[in-house]
Amino acid sequence: MTDIRLQRLADVLVNYSTAVQPGEWVGILGDVTALPALREVFAAVVRTGGNPALQISDEAMARTFLREANDAQIAWLDPSQTLYYDQADVYIRVGSTANTRSMTGIPAARMQQVQSARRRWLDTRLARAAEGKMKWVGAWYPGEASAQEANMSLEEYEDFVYSATFCDREDPIGEWQRLRTMQQSKVDWLAGKKRIVCKGPNIDLTLSVEGRSFVNCCGDRNMPDGEIFTGPVEESVNGWVRFSYPSIVSGRAVSGIELRFQDGRVVEASARENEDLLFTQLDADSRSRYLGEFAIGTNFGIQRFTGNILFDEKIGGTIHMAIGAGYPETGSKNRSAVHWDMICDMRQDSEIHVDGELFYRNGAFTVE
Repeated sequence: MTDIRLQRLADVLVNYSTAVQPGEWVGILGDVTALPALREVFAAVVRTGGNPALQISDEAMARTFLREANDAQIAWLDPSQTLYYDQADVYIRVGSTANTRSMTGIPAARMQQVQSARRRWLDTRLARAAEGKMKWVGAWYPGEASAQEANMSLEEYEDFVYSATFCDREDPIGEWQRLRTMQQSKVDWLAGKKRIVCKGPNIDLTLSVEGRSFVNCCGDRNMPDGEIFTGPVEESVNGWVRFSYPSIVSGRAVSGIELRFQDGRVVEASARENEDLLFTQLDADSRSRYLGEFAIGTNFGIQRFTGNILFDEKIGGTIHMAIGAGYPETGSKNRSAVHWDMICDMRQDSEIHVDGELFYRNGAFTVE
């Protein structure tokens, strides 16, 4: 029997996050390990009258491609995928993995080459989303590998995932609507503001948000969700930050990251572990050393690090930043093959001032 919480998650993704309408072209993407979730999403799309297009991937095949594909094969873009990103109405991805370290043996430069070759798809999805032409959401299916990564049993991890998405409650959509209302009040307060200053034991950073918009993330792009974010003015970021948790890309964890910015650009960088991957990301292209995102996490149902950025970036009482590509709907002009989130804990002796006014202290908003 299917877990009722999984059925609720599919209902949220289809009827709340992307609000699928009859006749829409709906891509349902995920690894084979997420098949139970993909089935539920597929069924929910059919019930709404949408046209489901299933796109299943496989980690073993992905590794084969990374190891053996030549430059011409990497540069080739599947025309059917290009058509999908150019014309489809909805993108629903359900993540999962059989092995959180499945790409550990793949050189970072090789992974970056493939990522860069497929940048057109990412750029197209983000641009069409900003224009209101493509709805999208990403979610996660709890499996044994992810539970192990989070230092939990499978049952504990399932409880964690469904609690973070409100799917352990009878009316998860209603819960997300209430979070939407709270966060919108903060977004409205921030409208028209110009300068943000972050100070604490892990950060001393200033940035401009003049002319930029904050976005209310309440389950319509990520599931779980719980953040407000913007794209800072690219050349405005100055100062220093130490990120509190490892940042994971393609199955490799980069720990102890510290960055120093000058006029928007990362001019100094270090990491305690896998520093080579940090520099591979920073040097991917001409804009990967600039910030594309600045965000505040608001989901206090997530209070522990799990090694999964979809959850970790929402930890209540943290902020996160992403080097590389920004989201056009914020006004960000940064375009890059990279979008890499890093998390900074703000729950102790930390403050955020906006245009000289205290906005946030020790993990909580101070404005109504």
